[in-house]
Amino acid sequence: MTASPIADAKRLIVKIGSSLLVEESSGQIRREWLESLCEDVARCRARGQEVVLVSSGAVAVGRRHLGLTPPLRLEQKQAAAATGQIQLAHAYQEALARHGITCAQVLLTLADSEDRRRYLNARQTLDTLLSLGAVPVINENDTVATTEIRFGDNDRLAARVAQMISADALVLFSDIDGLYTADPRRDPDATYLPEVHEITPEIEAMAGDPGTGYGSGGMVTKLVAARICLSAGCRMAICKGEPLFPLTALENGARATWFIPDGGPRNARKQWIYGSMKPVGGLTVDDGAARALAKGGSLLPAGIIAVEGEFDRGDCVLVRGTDSRVLGRGLAAYDSTDARRIMGRKSADIADILGDSRGDEMIHRDDLVMEG
Repeated sequence: MTASPIADAKRLIVKIGSSLLVEESSGQIRREWLESLCEDVARCRARGQEVVLVSSGAVAVGRRHLGLTPPLRLEQKQAAAATGQIQLAHAYQEALARHGITCAQVLLTLADSEDRRRYLNARQTLDTLLSLGAVPVINENDTVATTEIRFGDNDRLAARVAQMISADALVLFSDIDGLYTADPRRDPDATYLPEVHEITPEIEAMAGDPGTGYGSGGMVTKLVAARICLSAGCRMAICKGEPLFPLTALENGARATWFIPDGGPRNARKQWIYGSMKPVGGLTVDDGAARALAKGGSLLPAGIIAVEGEFDRGDCVLVRGTDSRVLGRGLAAYDSTDARRIMGRKSADIADILGDSRGDEMIHRDDLVMEG
């Protein structure tokens, strides 16, 4: 691991819990802390990093404005979220605008990460926002989610977003400074672990039972997030979030547990495409396109001379040369019907042909694995 896993992350996700952002007694947003975090974000952006924030706090803020007291029924939580989300979004907008940064609110449900079409739409939206220089502020869409279709915690939501956009690092700000062999608040002999490379049964046991203070809504969910991140090739940190300028503190050596995968996010994603997805169609490309792909380029519609089979957007398809040799495989950005309509045409013509455009590429290079 490098000395600064944050500094060399091209895409960084930061998850903020309710207890860090909202004062328990008053239900007010901790403005000074939020402004310090946004100053950290501005510093990361200034050195060329893309930053995504996953933020809790809507229910905590909204319930007090509606005069609701715990425990809340589901419909009360949804009403509180609807009220609080507006205030949270406004607070982030104000704090980031001081640094000339545009923020964007994105509300996701579990289905957005599990349904292929919605997953691709969400990923494309986030990719577009980042390419335009915005900072997405993500939360679970509590106003419509039910118990059966919820992430249930923003640790897991943040990890799924990291997986979705091939992030390099995820930071989970918490009230504890890392993973210990046992709950350090209960066991004075608990040992701190600075790095973890695999979620073993022994590591899982360290989180405690879900019913304990260390496990309930805490370390258990963080290890679930860590497992997702490790499989996606994304580094993940658990660290204290209470200090002002928490990212700066972490970068300067504040105690944290880092979960370190074997490879980077692009390698993990391409291994998944190559090893776990069955091709359901094919694209034949001309010699010029084949040469561009061999050099690491994306597959553009102009280079396609034939479309084989029937497939949906997001399906895995084989890419063949004019001699029928398989050159690679990748995830199609357009279904087979649309592919046949735009093949051989310039990317600039896609919107006119289809009525809209989902990008210039038939297969983006990040979604393409070449043979050999």
